[in-house]
Amino acid sequence: MKNYPNGLLFEDDFQKELKEKFYYADADPEHGERLFFDNSGGSLRLKKAVEAKAALEAFPDCPERIHARSVYLRSLVDNGTKKILEIMFGAKSGALITELTASQTMFHMVGLVMENVPGTNAVVSSIEHPSAYDAIEYYCKKTGKEMRVVPANPVTGGIDPEEVVKYVDKDTCLLSIMSASNISGNIMDMKAIVRMAREIKPDLYIISDAVQHAPHCKMNVEELKIDGMNFAPYKFFGVRGCGFAFVSDRVAALPHHKLIAKDQKVFELGTCAPGNFAATMEIIRYVCEIGRHFIGDADEKTLYDEGMRRIHLQERALLYRMLEGTDELPGLRHIKGVTVSVDTEDLTARDLIAAIAINGVDFTECVAEYQRRGVTVYERVNTSIYSKRIVESLGLTGAIRVSPMHCHGREDIDKFLRITAEMAMAYGN
Repeated sequence: MKNYPNGLLFEDDFQKELKEKFYYADADPEHGERLFFDNSGGSLRLKKAVEAKAALEAFPDCPERIHARSVYLRSLVDNGTKKILEIMFGAKSGALITELTASQTMFHMVGLVMENVPGTNAVVSSIEHPSAYDAIEYYCKKTGKEMRVVPANPVTGGIDPEEVVKYVDKDTCLLSIMSASNISGNIMDMKAIVRMAREIKPDLYIISDAVQHAPHCKMNVEELKIDGMNFAPYKFFGVRGCGFAFVSDRVAALPHHKLIAKDQKVFELGTCAPGNFAATMEIIRYVCEIGRHFIGDADEKTLYDEGMRRIHLQERALLYRMLEGTDELPGLRHIKGVTVSVDTEDLTARDLIAAIAINGVDFTECVAEYQRRGVTVYERVNTSIYSKRIVESLGLTGAIRVSPMHCHGREDIDKFLRITAEMAMAYGN
């Protein structure tokens, strides 16, 4: 990955072929043409993922019965669980937690550790999504533990490993650091964070919110040696209504809600929806198709890892183009009146997100103007309960978050840059 500091674009025909696999990539059916550059708030939906879930929702059968349809539905859940753990999370052991949302899985993981593992404090960062930050705060109050908050690096928009270990000691119960920022796109050095934290406490429980990062770069819990990680299918080309989390064997061994007769590593309560697993399997197939395009036939894990690698390189190239532009078209860094916040030169440690401002215009008004011009972006501002702590920890009052996806191409980025330059000029810059 480091061999391509500015990324590596897909061939134009292949990129357009991929975009065709998503619903409404270039237009809303009621509101007309648009660039959907809010993939950090959700993501474009794979047609096959949506269709797979819808097809299975039509059947009345219970996956716990023994007739043919039920056996098939159960196989989707069992096989899906195995593939989510092994292929998507990169796990060789552990268990899967399923909830309605990824935020619920985070509360679940945090509660499991903090209610059952000795310690006097828990550590989290200042830029965590509320699901992680609030879970730590809630369980610290419930268990009487001290909550320690690691400040962000306002230059990079990330969390420095050297800063994390200032807050960890031998009495730390849990460390929770997100894999990548949902404001700056900065990718945390989780390897260094885990290694340095465990030098202080070798048996420290460590979890990571990968909801923002998972659609952009492969997860590998085995390599990181962490105890928990989650992702949200609706942000990963899939469907709403489910969240998935890996937990290590030692977390799974902790007391947790379960049906008494079932194995300790089973977290499933009641009958889960086979359609959610079928939709997620379509995500895996799609990523494997990308991998196969570049390396030909291989085993599923190899194809998936290559597909995620190529997605990341494509998105890095799009980010470079969005920031630097071309000889004919200035990028965000060079448009008069545009500020790129928490901007770092090294793109190898960033996902495809840019946090920007257009001088002289309110963030919310700016987003509305983008929308009028056919661009969907989102403002993260300190008047929002979801954003206040995060943007202020980065020294900002807000930012317009611009987040395209790998299926976008050069034409999409260039169109966005032209619209941004027009807006900056219209506002007197």
